Amino acid sequence: MKKSKLFKVIALLLVAIIGLTSCGNGGGSNETTKEETSKLEENTSGQEDASTKDPSTIKIGMITDVGGVNDGSFNQSSWEGLQRAGEELKVTVKYLESKNDSDYTPNIETFVDEKYDLIICVGYMLADAMREAATNYPDQKFAIIDDTSCSDLPNVTCLMFEQAESAYLAGVIAGLATESNKVGFVLGMSSEVMNQFGYGYIAGVKDTNPDAVVLQYNANSFADAAAGKSAVTSMVTDGADVIFHAAGGTGSGVIEGCVENNIWAIGVDTDQSKLAPNNMLTSALKRVDNACYDIAESVLNNTLESGVKTYNLSSEGVDIVSSSEHLTDEMKAAVEKAKADIIAGKIKVPSTKEAFNEKYGDIYDLD
Repeated sequence: MKKSKLFKVIALLLVAIIGLTSCGNGGGSNETTKEETSKLEENTSGQEDASTKDPSTIKIGMITDVGGVNDGSFNQSSWEGLQRAGEELKVTVKYLESKNDSDYTPNIETFVDEKYDLIICVGYMLADAMREAATNYPDQKFAIIDDTSCSDLPNVTCLMFEQAESAYLAGVIAGLATESNKVGFVLGMSSEVMNQFGYGYIAGVKDTNPDAVVLQYNANSFADAAAGKSAVTSMVTDGADVIFHAAGGTGSGVIEGCVENNIWAIGVDTDQSKLAPNNMLTSALKRVDNACYDIAESVLNNTLESGVKTYNLSSEGVDIVSSSEHLTDEMKAAVEKAKADIIAGKIKVPSTKEAFNEKYGDIYDLD
């Protein structure tokens, strides 16, 4: 019996040695334990989903604010980014326009009912409607541009931008371009996010031309071209010769007013030079198109995460149109230096009222 037991032990040891040798040589059995299989499936499940997902089954919807999809600015740029995602990634994209605030909720409900994989809400004005929907439909994925009030919800991704940085560069150019030492700023609507344009712009003007005065106007609408044009008329009467707008659809009136009065306009969000080839000095870029493309790609790749994602100058999420033929060599050089200093942290562009007032005093009148 003792010998029999000894033989059994030796036999078992030989089997184990052969098994280890086979594994060490990289050939033979691919068997794993149940525990190892479970861990492997857990670690690769996301990768398998992404590799087998058919892009044509992915649906991404975008809802505009009241500025509309053809505002030549914020909404239009967002849609252009999604269109690019549709063409290159082969996902299905669609937009719904909001003519007024009451359209936000039914537009969201439409995409929820149609089982869209992601619903992108363009602008902070949609935040309340989106929060209600995101709470009611916890399995529905949402994204919102320029708002973090819903960042606590696990099914919401907030796409944010350091727009104060691009506005600062616009201010540098305005400060050098003005001959009257009076420039203007037209805001679509005052909010924590939108006021960052004003803080950055005025800071750039003042750092470049301390003697310049910045005239300010809040149109209280992103869809009132007449108000934008009227603001320009008033500012020109007061001597302004360069006007920057951050006003969505209202900005079309600002640009028209600049053309009629033959002064410089500075566009926003996209390169708006085609709207006024002879009068558009430059445009402060806010690459919402890139953000919309990125988040569409993350849906396709199954890498979408909730929380806040911020785009800035160093990540090319904001910028300035420095190739404009209307910019002098001095302006281009000043912009490149300012960009480098911002990225290096040598220039701290204010993005809050407190930070702005600390350096420039209480001269911002729109919040």
